[in-house]
Amino acid sequence: MNCSGSLRPCYQQIHYCKALTANRTDTHSSGSQQNNATSINQTTRARPMRKNILITGASTGLGEGMAREWAAKGCNLALCARSAGKLEALQRELQQAYPDIRVLVRGLDVCEYDQVFEVFEGFRHELGSLDRVVVNAGIGISQPVGYGRFEANRQTAETNFVAAIAQSEAAMAIFREQNSGHLVLMSSVSAVRGFRGPMNIYAATKAAVATLAEGLQLDTRGTPIKVSNIMPGFILTDINRDTKNAPFRVDLDTGVKALVKAIESERRRAYVPWWPWTPLSYVLKAMPFGLFARVM
Repeated sequence: MNCSGSLRPCYQQIHYCKALTANRTDTHSSGSQQNNATSINQTTRARPMRKNILITGASTGLGEGMAREWAAKGCNLALCARSAGKLEALQRELQQAYPDIRVLVRGLDVCEYDQVFEVFEGFRHELGSLDRVVVNAGIGISQPVGYGRFEANRQTAETNFVAAIAQSEAAMAIFREQNSGHLVLMSSVSAVRGFRGPMNIYAATKAAVATLAEGLQLDTRGTPIKVSNIMPGFILTDINRDTKNAPFRVDLDTGVKALVKAIESERRRAYVPWWPWTPLSYVLKAMPFGLFARVM
C-alpha cells in the first residue's frame, strides 16, 4: 500500500471494527459463533510437520527473513531467487549456524516458467518431499496508468501474478502427487481495495493473487492440502524503504516473526501484523467510495 497520513479517520474506526472481529476465528471450517469452541479445537489440533520448506524470492527481505526463522526452527530449506550470489552466501551462513539442517539453493527467475517447474521438482527430488511452498517472489515497480510506463506495469503484473500461477501450478502438482502440502501465497493488504497512482497495478496484482488463493482453497477443501492467503501490511524492506507514507510500518524482524506465526497457523487468510491490519481491512472494505477517495 502507498497510503497517506490521512488514514487517521480509518484508524478512529478501528475500535469499532475490533469489537466486530474480536470473536472471529479464521479457520478451515466455516462454523458459526455458536461453534467457536469446536473451531478453536480444530485450529489448535496438531498439524502435519512441515519440515521441508521452499521459498521463492529468498535472497532478501521477507523471503530471507523467513528462511532465517525456519532454519532456527530446524527446517530444511529450498531457497530460490534471481540473485544466486546472495543465496549462496545465505546458504553458507545458515549451514554453519545450523549444521543439522539442509539448505539447498538455486538461481531462479520466476518469469522463466519452464524453470519454475524444473527447480521445484529438483528440490522435491533432493529433499524427498516438499511440505510447504511460499510463493513470495514479487516486485513493486508499477506506475500510474496512461503515462507511457506500460513496461513497468507489465513486469509487475507478470512477476506478481502470472509467475504466481506458475509457482502454484508447480507446487500443487507436487502436493497432489504427495497428497499433502501447504501452499502459501503472499498477497497484500493493498488487495482489499483499488488504489490510485503507482499503487494501482500493484494492488490489482495482489487482489488477483488473493482470488487465486481462495479458488485453490475451494479446490482443496476437505483434503490434506492446505492453502493460505497471507496479506502483509507495511513491513520494512527494500521495496518500501523509501516510501514516505507507510502508516503502521514495522521493522523487518517484527514483521517476519508475525509472518511465520501466521503461516504456521495455516489459516485461509491472515493479515500481518494482525493489529492494526485486520480491523483496518474491514474499515477499508466497508468504506463508501466517496469517503475512500478522500481518505486515500
